[in-house]
Amino acid sequence: MAETGFKKWIITITVITASLLELIDTTIVNVALPHIQGNLGATLEDVAWVVTGYAVANVIILPMSGWLGGRFGRKNYFLTSIIVFTIVSFLCGNAHTMNELVLFRIIQGVAGGGLISTAQAILLETWPREQIGTATALFGLGAVVGPTVGPTIGGWIVENFSWPWIFYVNIPVGALAAFCTYTFVRETPKDAKGKPVDWWGIILLAIAVGSLQTVLEKGESEDWFAKPYILILTISAVLGTILFIWREMSTEHPIVNFGILRHRSFAVGMFTSFILGFGLYGSVFVFPVFCQNLLGFNAQQTGELLFPGGLCTIVMMPFIGKMLNKGIPAQFMATAGMFLFYVFTHMLAGSTLATGEKDVLIPLLIRGVGMALLFVPLTTLAMADLKGPELGQGSGLNNMMRQLGGSFGIATLTTIIHIRQGVHRNNLLTNINPYNTPFNDRLHMLTQGFMAKGKSMLDATHMAYQAIEGMVTRQSMLLTYDDAYWISGLVMLFSIPLLYLQPFKKLKAATDAH
Repeated sequence: MAETGFKKWIITITVITASLLELIDTTIVNVALPHIQGNLGATLEDVAWVVTGYAVANVIILPMSGWLGGRFGRKNYFLTSIIVFTIVSFLCGNAHTMNELVLFRIIQGVAGGGLISTAQAILLETWPREQIGTATALFGLGAVVGPTVGPTIGGWIVENFSWPWIFYVNIPVGALAAFCTYTFVRETPKDAKGKPVDWWGIILLAIAVGSLQTVLEKGESEDWFAKPYILILTISAVLGTILFIWREMSTEHPIVNFGILRHRSFAVGMFTSFILGFGLYGSVFVFPVFCQNLLGFNAQQTGELLFPGGLCTIVMMPFIGKMLNKGIPAQFMATAGMFLFYVFTHMLAGSTLATGEKDVLIPLLIRGVGMALLFVPLTTLAMADLKGPELGQGSGLNNMMRQLGGSFGIATLTTIIHIRQGVHRNNLLTNINPYNTPFNDRLHMLTQGFMAKGKSMLDATHMAYQAIEGMVTRQSMLLTYDDAYWISGLVMLFSIPLLYLQPFKKLKAATDAH
């Protein structure tokens, strides 16, 4: 039964706040890694596990969250996740060694995996079915804006305080969310209580999803299959996935109910959520690297550039929800969102070394509108046919696919950047020869400039070649990032036909009592 009045809104604010804790922590740590590395005396490889450990634990728990909510009660599981997340946030900030911090981040990831999907399931049960568009829009405020504003908040905290405070800020917010959850959220039946635990399913899920996420997180930095452990994890991911699906389809009490894939909207929605994650997390990854490595912005400036787009998403979300409630087909709105995302990448793919803050503002605002048009309709389409216990299962699987899409996006774009930079560099170097008039003119001009500053002919020539080497490097990097933007946009554009595999329906037609 849906809630009404004040209670409906206080539960809505509570679950959005709790999900924001998890989503912001996905990206807020990234800007603090150099500070953590220096403070704890760790290598870059070691400190990367602060992010990887959290992501792996998070994505393992996501598909299990529906089963855990059914076994222990959705309210109990949600409340426990908030409390554990809050306590471990303090432990992360108080960690004295890198091993401690990685361990606490893994536990934080386990608790965080229970926040986002359970929050979405609670929200969808709190609002009437005919207002599912509004409920999804409100949840989307956290899901889309969280990863976007995380670097902004992290950059500001690190610049003005110290890195432990990126964890300490969770404590008062988590305490308030726990109190409101205990006071206002209604308990749901413990559907799985007393039933056998599918331990083999849990083990196979951990192996399959954990191995896959680790490969995606560490593959590029480890030169992919050049490292034996990446190859072993890839094999275990493939075999684990096959065995896990077989186990869950054959056991009487699965931890992941693949039976919900009988709903065509949800089955197709798994793929569209994957594409959404690819675009959302991939663009949030590429843009800061592009700004800081090439345009010379610091972390706080980059975060401030992303903020107006996030604000645009916040403003648009309620309007998108109302449009869905009025019966405008979600497929049409998502198509517009995918097209706007393509426009965003098309504009940034034309960047030059002279690109400034004003040049990227409009594309980022377009991305903000596009993300609002994407998240709400795509999630609404995927979840519209699910009811009761299926909500928790569907929410977990849907959020897992979005997270995996983000990991695939980051891994793919990182590999493309690595490969294409070498290709572009080799192409540009073909112009560095004594038979190329523009090269000779530039070399002569630079040499004369250095000689005018008192350098000898030999030193001036050497410095001129170094300057040209720097130009080639920067130009090859620019062309590489342009490629990454193009590929992100094309993936989104070519995914539009998937939307029309989902049936058209008005939300009010799906109204059901829980």
